Amino acid sequence: MSRNLSTSCSPAEAWAALAPVLAGQPRVRLSKDAGKSYPQKHERNLTEALPSVPAAVRIFGKDGTCAAIFLDFDSSVAGQDWVQAEVRAVQTWLHSVGARWIEDYSPNGGRHVYVPLAQRVTFSEARDLVEALGTRYRTLDKTPHQNLLHGCMRTPGSPHKRGGHQQLAMSLSMAYDIARRPNSPAVWAAMIEDLAAEIKAVRALRQEETFTTANIDASVVDRPVGRMSRAMQVLAQTGLYDTNRYASDSDARQAVIVAAAAAGLELVDVERRMLQGTWPGLASFYARYAARHRLPSLRRDWMSAVNYLSKNKANEDGKNNVRRSPTSQPNTQAAGIKAPAQISNPDAEHRFIRTWRNALRIREVSYQQSRTGMARRMVLRALGEAAHMTASRFIEFGVRSIAVATGLDHTTVGLHLRELRGEKDPLVTLVEKARGTKGDLYMLTVPEQLKNAAEDATWQKGKIHALRPVFRELGMPAAFVYEALEHSPGLSSTDIVAATRLSRSAVHEALEVLAGWNLVARDAGRAWSVVPGTSLKQLAEHFGVLEAVANQIQRYRNERIIWREWLAKNVNTVAELLSPDDDYPWEMFEGPPEAWSLSDIAFRRA
Repeated sequence: MSRNLSTSCSPAEAWAALAPVLAGQPRVRLSKDAGKSYPQKHERNLTEALPSVPAAVRIFGKDGTCAAIFLDFDSSVAGQDWVQAEVRAVQTWLHSVGARWIEDYSPNGGRHVYVPLAQRVTFSEARDLVEALGTRYRTLDKTPHQNLLHGCMRTPGSPHKRGGHQQLAMSLSMAYDIARRPNSPAVWAAMIEDLAAEIKAVRALRQEETFTTANIDASVVDRPVGRMSRAMQVLAQTGLYDTNRYASDSDARQAVIVAAAAAGLELVDVERRMLQGTWPGLASFYARYAARHRLPSLRRDWMSAVNYLSKNKANEDGKNNVRRSPTSQPNTQAAGIKAPAQISNPDAEHRFIRTWRNALRIREVSYQQSRTGMARRMVLRALGEAAHMTASRFIEFGVRSIAVATGLDHTTVGLHLRELRGEKDPLVTLVEKARGTKGDLYMLTVPEQLKNAAEDATWQKGKIHALRPVFRELGMPAAFVYEALEHSPGLSSTDIVAATRLSRSAVHEALEVLAGWNLVARDAGRAWSVVPGTSLKQLAEHFGVLEAVANQIQRYRNERIIWREWLAKNVNTVAELLSPDDDYPWEMFEGPPEAWSLSDIAFRRA
């Protein structure tokens, strides 16, 4: 591929030539807030086209390795003069070990030094080297190499938050030559050898630190089959572990493999998570092997884990809860309410609920696109989803269950419910207030003024969903856009605006986010559709969102225990203390089954 490699170059030329070569994987994160943050949801495929906003490439690949060392010297620490002095010092050191580098500078005086590597190095190796250099150079920011999942940095040509771009401090032809003829393994070995004392010191310091994530009790969160403890999942994702517990990467990786086997996963599940980048931390532990030997090594470790577990079956005497599921068949009878219609004729109830969904679609236009409006739309969807699940227009779910379903705080849910039931001609009616462990009893209502239009409209195909976990990361606008395309594939941007009641700019950004994660795609006719091969469940796991859901559920369980203890001491009746401990089935990330089977789903008060 031919390029213009003259001594002076434009930002677009620098970006196109160097960003794809330096990046650990072909992904880039965009900053929509003028360089303040680079959130995961704004990640997309890396191309040679220069982004119009500040953009940072991912440092580490899906396998937990990097193709270059990124040294970020921050002028805000001690000023530009100090940065320049330390950059010259680190370049003198690089020259002494035979290394070549690329340098650029920011409009605010910061400087980046990139050291391309012919042989990719693991997350642990790269972190050790950068932290060791950090003991020598005050202005060196070590954080990009300390985060396997989110470590990223702007490369030459990227727009800067203060205006302007990252400018090369050398000719593009020289920089491109260094990128295409990177430093050999011998140079890397010389760098490590020269920093041996500092590396030993930072490892010793790490052993003195308290690593709370790895010390989390695995029994805190009940897990259904296929879910490990939070500590093991964090280790598999980030590659970070307590060095007082695991002496090496090998020990840490074997702990993850044993945990995965104990949780009921299959070998193919672990392989998929490594290859797709869901567990880059675990993948980095195998990067010491040649690529062709990594999966065979994983299989050997898996067999060792299975053999170990088979010899320790005594541990499964009831204390091991990895095969417990928090779901059970719900009781749809509300206290003091007889609802024989939904028990004897569930089909009639489903027809009513679908008519109510038509009324919701008509009413939604009044909520517009504000954060409050979108949250209320999501609360109504959660009520509709719950009604379908129980085959009843009567809903007795507490605010905590709805909070888990919508990704909101339970106090916010309570506020929205009060506003919704207080509207003129509301879509929901409060039938009975909460008592003891019983939640408020609501009834879905089709307002009289909307009744004819709702009954005449065609029922919408597909399911109604609350906020599925992946959209906690991607945002509510993305959830509404994705839902519209699920129900009606092949919509133009204008059609999506009309279907979602969102602004054109909100729809455009949501489509960009969804396309960046291969959830939607546009055909030659510029119509958008859902990409069926992309799993919301797997993407939610990739984002780590499921842990936030699990933490929210655990917090609500603890609050319920405290509440019941108070009731036991202060309430004289026993009937109100008999509600089962069912939770929203957050592990069923992709929504209820088509049959809305009560035996498959429990959605009750948390």
